[in-house]
Amino acid sequence: MRLPVDAAPLRTVQSDLCALVEDLNDEDYRAQFHVDLSPIGWHLGHCTFIENYWLREVVLGDDSLTKPLAHYYIPANSPKPQRGPALPPKQDLLDSVRRQQADNLRLLSETATQRHALLKDDYLSLFLLQHHCQHFETINLARHQRALGNGYVRFKPAEALKPAPVREVFVTAPAGIYSIGGARPEAFDNELPAHGIEHGTFDIAARPVNNAEYLRFIEDDGYNARAHWTETGWQWREQTACQRPDHWRQNGRGQWFGIDQRGAFDLSPDAPVYGVSHHEASAFAAYAGARLPHENEWEIACRLGILRDVGRVWEWCGNTFYGYEGFRPFPYDEYSLPWFDGTHYSLRGGSALTRPVVKRASFRNFYTPDKRHIFAGLRLVHS
Repeated sequence: MRLPVDAAPLRTVQSDLCALVEDLNDEDYRAQFHVDLSPIGWHLGHCTFIENYWLREVVLGDDSLTKPLAHYYIPANSPKPQRGPALPPKQDLLDSVRRQQADNLRLLSETATQRHALLKDDYLSLFLLQHHCQHFETINLARHQRALGNGYVRFKPAEALKPAPVREVFVTAPAGIYSIGGARPEAFDNELPAHGIEHGTFDIAARPVNNAEYLRFIEDDGYNARAHWTETGWQWREQTACQRPDHWRQNGRGQWFGIDQRGAFDLSPDAPVYGVSHHEASAFAAYAGARLPHENEWEIACRLGILRDVGRVWEWCGNTFYGYEGFRPFPYDEYSLPWFDGTHYSLRGGSALTRPVVKRASFRNFYTPDKRHIFAGLRLVHS
């Protein structure tokens, strides 16, 4: 007989999601802090809706909690700007969510021995855990965007960030046959099926590009040097007039500093740069006489154990997001399939906001190349 589901990891992230909402005032609970991010309160309600949908409606056939809210918590049915005003009062949502979270943990344990494809090898509990972890990161991104609006223009760093030339140490991945992809039950559909590929030798940077190196790119007028940019990247650059990472700011003395949800902080020269789009990452790579890695190269190098600082920032890859040969959507089409559209690029690794359960060599993130609110940086490969 199968053992009951270990509810502790899911219970922990449920509690942590509530804590991210608990300290908000009503305005911030409902606010949309970035055009690509939903209100924080909506994320909490959505996570509980997803629990109810897969566990109660799909597995147990009970849609009494989901049918009335499908118009609101299914993203395709609810435009982001309309989500904040439609939220219930914060405490009402928290009370309802906590009751349903506890009930769902009990139901997961009670259904552990049932025969259902979603329950095999505790797939559903792992799916919900990772789904919630991704929303935990997204809520923190929204809180980060809230902080960016506070200015901090008078902040004086203890030590001003100084530029440094690109001095990457490259490590070699030898030619060989390598395994790519993940395995059930924890893998998402886009990590499957695991497969072998033959790959030639390549040299990849041991660490991601750091703040000091990125400042040199800025001071060398990299944002205005057309030669470094792709055609679409240059169009984006001209439309946005971007000249720095998303969270970087300058005070009246011209000193650079960063802002996150804790406030203003010194930019460490050796810390990986983040807050850059794929367009910016590609331009920096060209400036450095290198390129971004294909995600297969990144995964090969990660599995070989030759990469440092993995998981400090998401790392943009050079390829668009695609389905592996033999890909089958599971448990629903919309998680991955719509994004194999040639406009989304793969990212690997994870950031300081990413929970450990998601930080595996095979995990694939994906965004359009203009996104810079995510904690994404880059690692170089010799071109």
